[in-house]
Amino acid sequence: MNLLLAVLCMQGARTYEGPAAVPAETSAPITLGEDELDRLIDERLRERGILGPEGAVAPPAVPPPGPDLRFEPPKQAFTFGDLSWIPGNYGPDETPLKWGPFTGEFRIDAAYHYSLNNPKDNTISGSSEVFRHNELQVTQIGFGGNFFYKNVHARLMTQFGMYSQTTPRNDASYERGNWRMDNAYRYISEAYAGYHIPVLHGINIQAGIFMSYVGLWSYYNFDNWTYQPSFVSSNTPWFFNGVRVQFFPTKKLKIEPWVVNGWQAYSKFNDGPGLGLQLLWRPSDRLSVLGNQYYGTDTLGIRDRKRVHTDDSIMFRYFERKGGALSKGAFSVTVDAGCEFGGGVTCRDQFFLGFMAYNRLWFWKDKIGFTFGGGAITNPGRYLVLLPPINGTTAFSGTPYFTAAPGDEFWAWDTQTTLDYMPNRFITFRAEFNHRDASVPYYSGRGGVTPPGGNTGAPGSVVPGWKPDLTKTENRFTLAMMLRY
Repeated sequence: MNLLLAVLCMQGARTYEGPAAVPAETSAPITLGEDELDRLIDERLRERGILGPEGAVAPPAVPPPGPDLRFEPPKQAFTFGDLSWIPGNYGPDETPLKWGPFTGEFRIDAAYHYSLNNPKDNTISGSSEVFRHNELQVTQIGFGGNFFYKNVHARLMTQFGMYSQTTPRNDASYERGNWRMDNAYRYISEAYAGYHIPVLHGINIQAGIFMSYVGLWSYYNFDNWTYQPSFVSSNTPWFFNGVRVQFFPTKKLKIEPWVVNGWQAYSKFNDGPGLGLQLLWRPSDRLSVLGNQYYGTDTLGIRDRKRVHTDDSIMFRYFERKGGALSKGAFSVTVDAGCEFGGGVTCRDQFFLGFMAYNRLWFWKDKIGFTFGGGAITNPGRYLVLLPPINGTTAFSGTPYFTAAPGDEFWAWDTQTTLDYMPNRFITFRAEFNHRDASVPYYSGRGGVTPPGGNTGAPGSVVPGWKPDLTKTENRFTLAMMLRY
């Protein structure tokens, strides 16, 4: 035994003095033999972690590295239980693209749609997610991610593919004044920065373009139970451009006020901003209650016209059995109501009322998903109805072939059946059938919605001797592959 270790461990003592309480006749110093001394030295070394169990000198204990708090966002609300069953929450349970302050995200959404109306121009009408018939198209390619460093955070997600063209055409605000905001933002789905205040369960102050979750479904089809959502979700905002503050007073509640440019708008329609409030309450990992309230002036050039809207959803996971053939079951119900008034109209002329409801089942350790449901809307005045892309129609141009005047009738209903295969949390293969009906001709028929020879270059204009072929009914199949890292 090394003499130096012996000296360090025994503090230079070669004798062991018993405790003061021993009887006087045994209180004299006890001289230890060499073997007994080595045994005591070994015991002391093991106590200090210097000597291993087999007698070898153990390396010094090194505590495992903890998270670098500069790069790790603090836990906020809704971190309890498994909430991945809720639309917008599903995603990978690993972060392979994480590096320091950056957690990367990469998405591809490729889909094939077939309308039984078989429009000859391959153009599908009346959807904000489905656009081309009998073609394989990329709905979205997105890359970006989240940044966090010392409570400063940001999120960026790009969008290429169909979304970069189809989403901006539903916003008329960019035609007010100069500078083409539709071009400035068309390749961005989310872009905001903010600061996290570590009080209560967190307060986030953020500015930029952020998702709305009005209508419940996510803008990204990978995150949802269906590819084509019902009208309530498809006809309400996917994003806002402005400022929001997220208050988390408890781990189960979020209060989020907004000040935004307008209703899914890059710019302002008139002088006033849009004002909104989102309340999200999740008392357990089985129940989620979401409410969105909105007020704005969102009719371009009519400053006295006001819009109010309420959007309210409840989701409940009613069954879970890990390892069972049926592993999970949940349903959602969303109800929306609103109207426009002022500037020559009343809520009797222009109102919106709708609902959608879905039931979702998971099988085989959540690798198979089956969803069925649908919904209906009525929207006199058609101020939220997506205009068919007749001769290149946009939200700004309008079209005489499908008017949106006060009191113009529109009601519609639809149903969806969706089957998903999810071999892991990074990819989903989806097959879906949709049936949709409307009170007026609305969906692309066999003749299509494009004039002979292509669009005239004057969106929404009348083409002599031609009119679009619109029908009241559409049946459609979808096959999709969606990936998210």
